[in-house]
Amino acid sequence: MHQSRVWTCTFVFATFLCWSSLRAGAQNPNITNPAEVTALRAIKSSLVDPNKNLSNWNRGDPCTANWTGVFCYNKTLDDGYLHVQELRLLNMNLSGSLSPELGRLSYMKILNFMWNKISGSIPKEIGNITSLELLLLNGNQLSGSLPEKLGYLPNLERLQIDENQISGSIPISFANLNKTQHFHMNNNSISGQIPPVLSRLPRLIHFLLDNNNLSGYLPPQFSELPSLVILQLDNNNFEGTTIPDSYSDMSKLLKLSLRNCSLQGPIPDLSRIPNLAYMLRGNPVCSNGNLVNFCGTESDDENDSHISTNSTANCPNQACPPAYEYIPVACFCAAPLIVDIRLKSPGFTDFRPYESTFEQYLTSGIKLDLDQLVITSFVWENGPRLRISLKLFPVYVDNANNSHTFNRTEVKRIMNMFASWAIPRNDLFGPYELLDFILLDPYKDVVASSSKSGLGKGALAGIILGTIAGAVTLSAMVSLLILRKHLKDRHAISRRRRTTKSSIKIEGVKDFTFREMATATNNFSSSAQIGQGGYGNVYKGILANGTVVAIKRAQEGSLQGEKEFLTEIELLSPLHHRNLVSLVGYCDEEGEQMLVYEFMSNGTLRDHLSARSKEPLGFEMRLRIAQGSAKGILYLHTEANPPIFHRDIKATNILLDSKFIAKVADFGLSRLAPVPDFEGTVPAHVSTVVKGTPGYLDPEYFLTHKLTDKSDVYSLGVVFLELLTGMQPISHGKNIVREVNIAFQSGMIFSVIDGRMGSYPSECVEKFLSLALRCCKEETDARPSMAEVVRELENIWFMMPESDSRTLESVTSTSGGKVVTLPPSSNAARHPYVSIDVSGSDLVSGVVPTITPR
Repeated sequence: MHQSRVWTCTFVFATFLCWSSLRAGAQNPNITNPAEVTALRAIKSSLVDPNKNLSNWNRGDPCTANWTGVFCYNKTLDDGYLHVQELRLLNMNLSGSLSPELGRLSYMKILNFMWNKISGSIPKEIGNITSLELLLLNGNQLSGSLPEKLGYLPNLERLQIDENQISGSIPISFANLNKTQHFHMNNNSISGQIPPVLSRLPRLIHFLLDNNNLSGYLPPQFSELPSLVILQLDNNNFEGTTIPDSYSDMSKLLKLSLRNCSLQGPIPDLSRIPNLAYMLRGNPVCSNGNLVNFCGTESDDENDSHISTNSTANCPNQACPPAYEYIPVACFCAAPLIVDIRLKSPGFTDFRPYESTFEQYLTSGIKLDLDQLVITSFVWENGPRLRISLKLFPVYVDNANNSHTFNRTEVKRIMNMFASWAIPRNDLFGPYELLDFILLDPYKDVVASSSKSGLGKGALAGIILGTIAGAVTLSAMVSLLILRKHLKDRHAISRRRRTTKSSIKIEGVKDFTFREMATATNNFSSSAQIGQGGYGNVYKGILANGTVVAIKRAQEGSLQGEKEFLTEIELLSPLHHRNLVSLVGYCDEEGEQMLVYEFMSNGTLRDHLSARSKEPLGFEMRLRIAQGSAKGILYLHTEANPPIFHRDIKATNILLDSKFIAKVADFGLSRLAPVPDFEGTVPAHVSTVVKGTPGYLDPEYFLTHKLTDKSDVYSLGVVFLELLTGMQPISHGKNIVREVNIAFQSGMIFSVIDGRMGSYPSECVEKFLSLALRCCKEETDARPSMAEVVRELENIWFMMPESDSRTLESVTSTSGGKVVTLPPSSNAARHPYVSIDVSGSDLVSGVVPTITPR
């Protein structure tokens, strides 16, 4: 024991010495966080840089050596390091791809890769940069879908991905972007329905999604957006839909642009919105000649363009040196800053009447005098968008020593105002984008590229001291580990034999020893492992009496407190239903927590819906599985005491026994339903941290954290869609609910039905699919209750035609594979579970059980 204390003290002292020395090295203000340095090098290696703009990224320290495009905080943060604040790689002719290592720049506020040729997908790791305020990726060749994780950036103010090749749908998670003011996603291939839940964005000002492949309908809920000024959705396909009447209530809206969207009439009364510019030309509704006020005419697209004729004819004939030119008003040679911007959604089609107003707005915004700005040209582009080329000149000072250039500080200030959208917003001119900021020769040193930086003496001393301390620490750790191994071997056997002091006898389940579990699984061999999840590994085990079981062994991060674990066992042990996986027992010896369930020989429902399944399920079998799953969940909602919400229903949590009877599994994420208060009032929901599986999550629960019985209904509806289509909830950027809804609305529902399930009665399939879509409604109140789901499935079952297939064990599908159908049976097959399931018998008699928890 004394020896153990000595080694422990040695270890603690050495660790403290090492930490102190390394911290001393880290305090050197000339060092960028090493993790960020590594990330920057990985970012560079994934890019192709033909112009060698990033050539200095191999020299010195990113922050102190002024790596091109890397801007850092001007002081060290709490960890003693410098950190990257902005990555500005605008218009550098870069190609290649975006590295996932971008996610390691965890203090960054601005990520700017605009106007390059970068391809590949947007890394989901960008969603880890919680400090990010501006995400600027427009003007590249990016493809793939939008990562769901981008919806979890709590400080994001501006999302610009326009003019890429992004496809797929808009993630529902974007409804979490409570600080975002600008969605600029135009000129891509984004498809599907605009999520109505985006109407909850409190600060959204500009919503630009024109020139995409959007379909579905215009969300009426957008009238609830409190700050929306521009809604621009031209050149999408909302075929057969109308402009919602609620849009006449959008009092702050200044521009509604819906040209060429296949919209039908009637048009709501938009005259109630003051100063609204609406553009609807190119829609079927505009075939009515009386709607010129709304639709405009062909001449509306005849925009003006202009090249400056600002004359310097009155200036002396002497030539200005290279990079300098006459400023027209004052006739002196000065070096301008050249800026190209584009107005993305201006509120006019002729710029000339507004040119002087724009000059006043811009010079006021960037704090320059009016005569320091020259508009050299403006050109209308498709959209319509207005490209404007500017020159900014320094103030004239009558001094022979004056260089007639902006000073370094002023150049940085002006550049940052354009690049970080610090110029105040103007609703007439709409949002702008920076296309280029050109620095002529006199300004080349503003963004330095060659300053050298090395390790300071303090850092070097810290590293040497840290190395010595590390050696001492390593020696201490090796000795300590040897000692601990010796002690562990002495106590391992006795520790495994001891049960916890607080273990209690729980009726109906067996308390297994660790030795019994190890024996059943051949010491948890890999050959016995049949699954793995967030809780831990799952093993197939054979108990001493020959019973085959499934053993879920918690991994270290999933261990609960002992009391909580036993409380959950007490909660699960009384749950007995034909369509629930039964809990056989548990193991709670020191250091281990295991749950023992009955073994399901036919695996998960997902296994049988996979394209790899050799024996696809027939429609009758799929319908029976749906019935069983719904009845199991209804039991949890109404018969369990206290009632339970599952909150992780999915195809992999629906297991099939040897007779293909569906059994709902995995209550590890379950949550008790609300219980009545002293007055007998039952709350409508439980507030909880969101848990579950993407693709199955109830959108309402995801956004509000309010869990209800209808959250389980939504998840089960997704499983129903899987049963009917064979598709996965999310695959290649496509969401099963959205895809089936599109097919349903277009009258093409049979195009998405799984062809591997053989023949089926079309009327039954239609009703089943309609029920599934009602379960998946975004609005909670529009979904049926679980009791109504069970009753509707019973009705569909009674509609099934009598056929020879009922008496066959299998039939051959069109694909030549074997289709699993119901086994031969009597009336029990026609009326499943009636005599066994109380909830089911109530439903057959027409009585709908209440959802009020007991």
